[in-house]
Amino acid sequence: MIDASFTFPVENQIKLVEERMLSQADGHHSAVVAALHHLLSSGGKRIRVVVTLLTGKMLGADSGKLITLAAAIESLHTATLVHDDLIDGALIRRGIPTLNAQWSPAATVLTGDFIFSKAAKLAADTGSVDVMRIFAETLATIVNGEITQLFSSRWVANREDYYSRIYAKTASLFEASTRTAAILSNASEDVSLAVKRYGYEIGMAFQIIDDIFDFTSEQTTMGKPVASDLRQGLITLPVLYYLENQPDDLDMKNILESNFCDEDCLGRLLKSIRESGAIEMSFKEAQKSVHSGLDALMKLPDSQERKALEELACYIIDREI
Repeated sequence: MIDASFTFPVENQIKLVEERMLSQADGHHSAVVAALHHLLSSGGKRIRVVVTLLTGKMLGADSGKLITLAAAIESLHTATLVHDDLIDGALIRRGIPTLNAQWSPAATVLTGDFIFSKAAKLAADTGSVDVMRIFAETLATIVNGEITQLFSSRWVANREDYYSRIYAKTASLFEASTRTAAILSNASEDVSLAVKRYGYEIGMAFQIIDDIFDFTSEQTTMGKPVASDLRQGLITLPVLYYLENQPDDLDMKNILESNFCDEDCLGRLLKSIRESGAIEMSFKEAQKSVHSGLDALMKLPDSQERKALEELACYIIDREI
């Protein structure tokens, strides 16, 4: 869990959210219980939980329904990670073995499906049809993004594809967190639009920073190879900035034409990207997104929770992996 001052207003609720998530395995197969405990003890930051709780508390949502909503959002996120790790063949996440490193693909898929079903049940338990609708739409956006990535986003070097991809992968769930919290609070349209914009912008910034880490961190820290997205043919923002400023780079041309990059080529390209200023330009874009989100947030009355959401937005671009 995040150890930061902005969690203070909702610390007790975060614990209740985790308890609510764990209780979803009660009465089910012991393997499901073990899997859920494994997933929830693996060191996740719970940042979507914090966003949901702070937004709802700021806007006056019922505490019980808000905890249920946050559990639904985080369960959805957890389920997507289970399936993502299987699709990517990832054996480690946050330094801990993934489910698919220990179980068969069939068992891993079914566990992810179980968590998806419990996430949907939690969303329904809020008693809001609008929350359920946004929940379903967000899941469809995430899955469609993954399918698009598998079939048509490999080696595609344009910003429209990139922004669409990171919205589907990450920002859509941040946006859903704030939108659904506003619904439970019976917020006005202006307020709902403001927190929706905040969720969208910090979600986009979150993924941009993750894409920067893909080039700046070490494998031992990340738990996966450096430049893993590029190895899979996924063109992220640092590469796009590099392409815009170095359009004649032979290694980059060869990769995009052949859809292949050996280790020598990758090593040269990684060094070139790190030294080109592309990382710094990507970071500035993440900062710009955060500032846009903060601008939207400033339309709301001052409160302890709003201050915490401001701090959380700054944490997103200042965090370490």
